[in-house]
Amino acid sequence: MSGLMRDKVVLVTGAARGQGREHAVRMAGEGADVIAIDLCATLPGVAYRSSAPTELQETVTLAEKKGRRVVPVVADVRDLAGLRAEVDRAVETLGRLDAVVAGAGICIPRAWDEVTEEIFRDTMDINVRGTWNTVMATAPHLVAAGGGSIVLMSSSAGLKVQPFMIPYTTSKFAVRGMAKAFAAELARFGIRVNSVHPTGVDTEMGSRAMLAQVAKASMADPRLRGMLVNMQPVDGITPEDVTNAVLFLVSDASRHVTAHAMAVDAGVSEF
Repeated sequence: MSGLMRDKVVLVTGAARGQGREHAVRMAGEGADVIAIDLCATLPGVAYRSSAPTELQETVTLAEKKGRRVVPVVADVRDLAGLRAEVDRAVETLGRLDAVVAGAGICIPRAWDEVTEEIFRDTMDINVRGTWNTVMATAPHLVAAGGGSIVLMSSSAGLKVQPFMIPYTTSKFAVRGMAKAFAAELARFGIRVNSVHPTGVDTEMGSRAMLAQVAKASMADPRLRGMLVNMQPVDGITPEDVTNAVLFLVSDASRHVTAHAMAVDAGVSEF
């Protein structure tokens, strides 16, 4: 490890497992104390297994093995008041906040005419409103610290239309725009804001149950399946692949990078 985040404090949402866990543990390995946030409860409408409190504790254990302090937080990003209170408490414990990785999100594939009002609402509530809430709860602490970095986790679906995922695609384009808009207004405080856009990642969201749901939805128009194929000959990427990009963006190595949409997508957005 290079110590890129030595003595900084990083907050990660969706930290119980998958990409979020990889981000949290890697940040600790690079010298940061970590605030690890997750819902640890049933997610609405998803085909894949929801996270559990034991998984958040495993993230804490793995990060603490790196020799850093970790504050676990069970919170719902849809609840701004509750999230703000928990963030304030955690920041007071660790003394400051330097970087934020907003990774909490869901995906519920459906053909357009099978998307219910509830699916659209839940996707937007978590992926868009939850991301906005995360910035609103954390940005004041970055201002107080004299600057910092925020990474909003979008998707290749926020760069190129992905069929059979209208709510998800809508939400991830919104997150991309949100990052650019926050970057403009927070720049004067020394805060950089960027978005990261992965292709399919080997996590619960990329599980067999999820892939089966995508395949079922694609039966509505099989000719569109090619839009989901990566340019590189890989089915997907690893959480570590995504964390490498996130680490660059939260560290001083990217000190003049802001309002940027970084693709870690095996070329799917260009294919």
